[in-house]
Amino acid sequence: MPRRVKDFRGLTEESRVRLLHAVQLHPGQALKDLASEADVHVNTARDHLRVLEAEGFVVSAPVDTGRRGRPPMGYWPVERSEHSPAAQERAEEASARGELLRRLAPDRDHGQALEVAAAHQLDVLYEHLEDAGMDPVVNSDDLTVGVRPCIYQGLLESERPVVCSVHAKLVRQQLEQVDGPLKLRRLHPFTTAHSCLLVLDSDEQEPLVSEENAAVPGIAADRSDVELGEFALEAQRRAEDGSGGDGPSCPL
Repeated sequence: MPRRVKDFRGLTEESRVRLLHAVQLHPGQALKDLASEADVHVNTARDHLRVLEAEGFVVSAPVDTGRRGRPPMGYWPVERSEHSPAAQERAEEASARGELLRRLAPDRDHGQALEVAAAHQLDVLYEHLEDAGMDPVVNSDDLTVGVRPCIYQGLLESERPVVCSVHAKLVRQQLEQVDGPLKLRRLHPFTTAHSCLLVLDSDEQEPLVSEENAAVPGIAADRSDVELGEFALEAQRRAEDGSGGDGPSCPL
């Protein structure tokens, strides 16, 4: 089946990432308020939101203000795939490709050892990370996803809390959009100068990667934007000091 890669899922522009962050922080806000929050022109925000909606990251709907006239549109993060035609299409295609791979090349598939629902969650997460410009390596035995460098290095110095928060929430949302037991538990940014680790959790299985045996300490996935950004910065510094300062990597 053909892969769907569209400009790394629309996440290559700094202002678009800031706008998605504003939607994640303030679900249901109108265009004008989101543009102000993200510090972009209203017309630019409208164009960015169209891209984000087409990629299945946000969904829009009229907001009842109690006043006469045409109601404004509000914007929400996509929490369930059925709330967005684009997200549902992506989830269905990812699951179909995963099922095909499990039949044709089971030794190469990341979900062979998991129950069907969990395998489908990993299918969706894997394709999101790959389409977002990353190189995921899934270990279904200990429920971890290793991530190699991505294309967002240029945003890290000035927008680190935003970038870390947006990507952490996107990973959580990809897992939650489809039914299954998996959820994002912890983040281990910069396990090396060029990689990081996502630790998942399941109702049926406890993750094997602990704070005691991890090369780089992790942080709970639900921590605040500032905490995620500061933790990632400190982890990056440790990784660069230990590897000779090879340069920045992706926080997720």
